[in-house]
Amino acid sequence: MGIGEPELRVVPEAETVSDPELDRLLASDSPAEIVFARSSPETKLKVADALRHHGQIVAMTGDGVNDAPALHRAHIGVAMGRSGTDVAREAATMVLTDDNFATIVTAIEAGRRVYDNVRKFIVYIFAHLTPEVVPFAVFALSGGAVPLPLTVLQILAIDLGTETLPALALGRERAEPGSMSRPPRKSSQGVISRDMLIRSWGYLGTVSAALAMSAFFYVLWRAGWQPGDPTGTGSPLHDAYVTATTATFAAIVTCQIGTAFAARTDHAPLREIGLLTNPLLLAGIAFELAFTATLIYAPPVQGVFGTAALPLDVVLLVLTFPVLVWGTDSCAAPCGAGGTRAGPAEPRRRRRPPRVGCGHPDGSRASPPGVIRPVS
Repeated sequence: MGIGEPELRVVPEAETVSDPELDRLLASDSPAEIVFARSSPETKLKVADALRHHGQIVAMTGDGVNDAPALHRAHIGVAMGRSGTDVAREAATMVLTDDNFATIVTAIEAGRRVYDNVRKFIVYIFAHLTPEVVPFAVFALSGGAVPLPLTVLQILAIDLGTETLPALALGRERAEPGSMSRPPRKSSQGVISRDMLIRSWGYLGTVSAALAMSAFFYVLWRAGWQPGDPTGTGSPLHDAYVTATTATFAAIVTCQIGTAFAARTDHAPLREIGLLTNPLLLAGIAFELAFTATLIYAPPVQGVFGTAALPLDVVLLVLTFPVLVWGTDSCAAPCGAGGTRAGPAEPRRRRRPPRVGCGHPDGSRASPPGVIRPVS
């Protein structure tokens, strides 16, 4: 269980400990583990209440009927599935079906993995809002002097077609190295944080928008366009305009690929988890590219989505965008944008929450000792 690392403090006759003394023990900055010997179920309940009063997240293990009040009072009550009583299992939040305490660690690791993957999904989705909004903002702020760089149907093709499968695949990412070395997050911390928004909108989104607009203007300026020139149907620049909007669409899609690889990591470098370790993401990217190629090069759908075949130089240009997006995010990481992907995460230094063990008054092991500790 890890009790006694790095220091062990035993409280004999735990039932005689007064409330003020208990508060001093649990509020201490000492890194010592605390064991309350010969404690009754009432003592376990009192310790759980004291820890909650100090703002700690409490987990309690137990299997007997008399453990039910403490299991219910803790934030996370953990009951034994094989040896535990029905009352304890009903009062608990989690039941160990194998009665193995190591399963608690496995459950915490799985929970952290799910939490991290939800954040990765959100980063990936939010990062594409900026390159979809910026073209309309440029069109509006220019008073129409700059034609609309992206059509509505192309946006729908991005939101409903190209980004769906990679986003779902991010939910199947394996746990990052060192996930169990991180201290528990604060209970007040939400899934969406300020750093996450800065990373998705400020870095990934802004870089994607800049690259998409550069592809749009590259095609137009190469055709001799000047701000204010007509690009509507029947104008000399209409074909160049359709190709330019297609370039914007293709640029956003390729930026999505770079965003997907950047979103895979939040605390560790991509090289530590491996470039090809998520086959579902690779399959989603392959579908994304095939879907995009169909919309650009298949004549039956070109008229529907307002696309045109891209020349080779434009294709080569947009193919560099995934590396640029991922590289920008990797360079921004050491500056504190979104995580610590520049290297292995080091634990943040803060007061270590107390870990407490409670033994039975008769010294028997008929049921497992309650372990009260902060969890993720």
